[in-house]
Amino acid sequence: MKLNSNKKAHFIGIGGIGVSALARYYLKKGWEVSGSDLACSEITKSLRKMGAEILIGPHKGKNIRTRPGLNKVIYSPAIKKDNPELKEAKKLKIKTQSYPQALGELTKNYFTIAVCGTHGKSTTTALVGLLLEKAGLDPTVIVGTKVREFQNSNCRLGRGKYLVIEADEHFASFLNYWPKVIILTSLEADHLDYYKNFNNYFSAFKKFISRLPKDGVLIINRNDKKARKLAEEKKGTKKIFYSLRQRKVEEIKKVLKIPGKHNLSNALAVWALARLLKIPEKTFIKALSGYKGSWRRFEIIKGELNKKVFTVVSDYAHHPTELLATLRAGRERFPKKTIYCLFQPHQFQRTFYLFHHFVDVFDKALKEKLADKIIVTDIYEVAGRESGKIKKKVSSEKLVRTISKKEIVYLPQEKIINFLNKIIKGGEVLIIMGAGDIYKIILKLTKRKKDA
Repeated sequence: MKLNSNKKAHFIGIGGIGVSALARYYLKKGWEVSGSDLACSEITKSLRKMGAEILIGPHKGKNIRTRPGLNKVIYSPAIKKDNPELKEAKKLKIKTQSYPQALGELTKNYFTIAVCGTHGKSTTTALVGLLLEKAGLDPTVIVGTKVREFQNSNCRLGRGKYLVIEADEHFASFLNYWPKVIILTSLEADHLDYYKNFNNYFSAFKKFISRLPKDGVLIINRNDKKARKLAEEKKGTKKIFYSLRQRKVEEIKKVLKIPGKHNLSNALAVWALARLLKIPEKTFIKALSGYKGSWRRFEIIKGELNKKVFTVVSDYAHHPTELLATLRAGRERFPKKTIYCLFQPHQFQRTFYLFHHFVDVFDKALKEKLADKIIVTDIYEVAGRESGKIKKKVSSEKLVRTISKKEIVYLPQEKIINFLNKIIKGGEVLIIMGAGDIYKIILKLTKRKKDA
């Protein structure tokens, strides 16, 4: 890859799933890219192979000072204002942008299709990207997961006019974006560490869809009451509704390879877009039937533990509603199998604010026999986004005690492998869910050199 030494960008927090996608975009555009992160990961290793200079360890001002000619510094929304690299960049008067600001700048240069909502963003974004690719529209796609059909990447660089993005609502990031089409999948309380209550969360989405131009289009899930309410409040914009009750459902269900009603709903959103863009039905079906799922989105992998072979399902689910949807999809996909579930709660604040929702969901999962045994491990702490007071009020042990059923147990991560070795005989299904470092268990069970 030929680099243009006149264009240099540095990314703070380059290992993040969003920031790394943008770093890939810049690399593919010929920029010289460097970046820093606290820990090495599969993502940073992949970026290094692409030609990025990766700096692992505590962030330091010299990481900026020793890179003369930097055009811009892009940083993760989780980076604090007193970050030494960010401070140094500002001191040297280098252009600084948060990841959402930098992505927002790109959205102005394309016909942007943004996928937003509490659930289903990554899968829907990947499907939209694949649809446009199959239609010969050569889109650029930036998504919050790795997509097999895009060479196992979270960024596809195209030459067409379309940009497809996953529009994340945390920190109100999506208010930096300027789309022509918005797909709204669902609305449910989340990220309450930032929004505090659902009304604030709802208001942020309301502001986002208000950014649609006069000729813009809003595609909405009619089955989601809150999404429907938001759409009703948006006047003067063309709206297209999709629903699990429409005629196309059975036909889509036959070709969709990823299980669950939630994925069927995601596919219907993409069908609505296909009709809007006048993409032939056969192209839509081809895109749908060719999609095998994304990294950590009901990803099915062969597992082995002491010569006992079983099935591992790796999933990024970390909101209670997502957990239930994934477990239901698991039972749908493996109706007669013994199913074990391993879950790592993501962030103390989410676990605290949605505590009773988690209790209800696991209680429901056991009543519906979606899992024969559930293991809950320690909460994954998100650096820089936790409250010391809340950390004292919530724990995985408290969650398990509150549910109080013999089928659900708490285990620290270091004891999980031994426990699984005792209960797994061979042939079972182990669904592993969470957005933190629980993938390390997946690596051990699947003997992967990297989680890719």
